[in-house]
Amino acid sequence: MNKIVVVGLGAGDINQLPLGIYRLLKQSKDIFLRTKEHPVVKELENEGLTFTSFDDIYEKHETFEAVYNEICERLFSLAQGKPIVYGVPGHPLVAERTVQILIDQSSEKNIELEINGGQSFLDPLFQSLRIDPIEGFQLLDATSLKRDEIQIRQHMIIGQLYDTFMASEVKLTLMEKLPFDYEVYIVTAAGSSLEEIRKVQLYELDREVKLNNLTSLYVPPVSEESLLLKDFSKLRGIIAELRGPNGCPWDLKQTHQSLKKYLIEEAYELIEAIDSEDIDHMIEELGDVLLQVVLHAQIGEDDGYFTIDEVIESLSKKMIRRHPHVFGDVQADTEETVLRNWQEIKKEEKGAEAESLLDDVGTHLPNLMRAYELQKKAGKVGFDWDHVNQAWEKVKEEIVEFEDEMKTSEQNENLQKEFGDVLFALVNVARFYDFNPEEALFSTNQKFIRRFSFIEEQVQESGKKFEEFSLEELDQLWNQAKDKGL
Repeated sequence: MNKIVVVGLGAGDINQLPLGIYRLLKQSKDIFLRTKEHPVVKELENEGLTFTSFDDIYEKHETFEAVYNEICERLFSLAQGKPIVYGVPGHPLVAERTVQILIDQSSEKNIELEINGGQSFLDPLFQSLRIDPIEGFQLLDATSLKRDEIQIRQHMIIGQLYDTFMASEVKLTLMEKLPFDYEVYIVTAAGSSLEEIRKVQLYELDREVKLNNLTSLYVPPVSEESLLLKDFSKLRGIIAELRGPNGCPWDLKQTHQSLKKYLIEEAYELIEAIDSEDIDHMIEELGDVLLQVVLHAQIGEDDGYFTIDEVIESLSKKMIRRHPHVFGDVQADTEETVLRNWQEIKKEEKGAEAESLLDDVGTHLPNLMRAYELQKKAGKVGFDWDHVNQAWEKVKEEIVEFEDEMKTSEQNENLQKEFGDVLFALVNVARFYDFNPEEALFSTNQKFIRRFSFIEEQVQESGKKFEEFSLEELDQLWNQAKDKGL
């Protein structure tokens, strides 16, 4: 018979060991332990039981996953032709990775698997800390703790806190969400005669603290409002309240149409912050852009059409779908290959062939940006100049045509068309030099604002009115602003 009988050794000393497990162990001969580092083992050895542990495997590998895989391979090998007993700390189905591997692979290995419970570390831990998990509870693994899994509003238990290195990793991850002096509890051997509970500030977690495989970390739920402001769910709640029955009259009045102009304004203000390399300003402006996204999503939810969850789901699916070289088995070693694959996938998603290559260039783009995109699309199929000099000659040609129209035409409409041709030709030059003309004009506008503001300040300090300055004098002030690097 190929069989592994898994038993839980409980969370502490022999008093916590279920009677059924105790009797099974007393009657068994081939007993293997993941680790002997457990208080009940010494007591059972004093009663004459013998064990073989896998503690030696921990020294051979750099990752816990490799350790657990080798333990399971040994167990499968040992169980060939006879039943064996495998003992693990606590309950076999609570925070015990080796048992999960045995469950996943036992059928494939033709091994019968029997699992017998023992008291998990959770029950005595809840009792020692006097907390009720129904208020919201999260059990996490210190060996694979990820920031985005952490729910700071709930009671949080972090198990597998084996050593100082692990404690340091956990501390750094938690400090991305919590202040350095947040109070947490280190709990060892809860409910047993060896129980120890120590309250420390988060930054002290890896300092002069004894840790072993019976140690867990308890992080109390956050109640302080200011600490919850980093959570996306908190932002979502704020926007929902602003749009709720007792919310803000302005927010309640907004629609997708009324918000369009703000989205454009906030995007350009973000561009300004990026160009200024002002990190604090970037944080603020990114928040304003995010506000627009969340507001639109809340309006969609209020109207019963969609929620922010569907927006995130759609984006996540698209990112996975369009990055098969990351999430699939497609090879793409260069940026050019990535972009080509992206366009091909995008074309497949849209289904029917477009009547024109230019059909998918957004009609709502600002026109400098649209001109840039139109030229780029046409350039991809060879309708393009070979060199920037040719593009520049076209600019000169269009300027001459504009000047001729100025001299001969009395129709402003014709002049406007020729002016448009000049701008379109200039966009081509920008494209050859690989910068966006919309951003270039935005930068120049900001520069004009800075320099004109300097002129205004100088005029105000002079005590005179603008009208009392000649154009030459104002131009001198402009040059002063220029010399100051404004």
